[in-house]
Amino acid sequence: MTNSYPPNVQEADDYYLDITAEVCPLTFVRTKLLIERMVPGETALVLLRGAEPLANVPRAIVGQGHELLGLQPLDSFGEDVHQLRFRKAGVTNPSA
Repeated sequence: MTNSYPPNVQEADDYYLDITAEVCPLTFVRTKLLIERMVPGETALVLLRGAEPLANVPRAIVGQGHELLGLQPLDSFGEDVHQLRFRKAGVTNPSA
């Protein structure tokens, strides 16, 4: 996992993960490991490739209660690459 953004990707998120070289089920395993490192309220940008990750990763993120912020194709990264953004669920400030 890395926080080093590639060219043409906005650096507005707390985390960045490129799983374009992975296949299922490793695509969600790597995403789940990232989620475990995140603090509630933090956001992540995930690059994914292929129909199976495109269907499964967003569905699993929402199924775990996290907020899907966006999912869009990235034509500049080649065929079938999508950018997924999400926010980790949970209490951001329990004393508030």
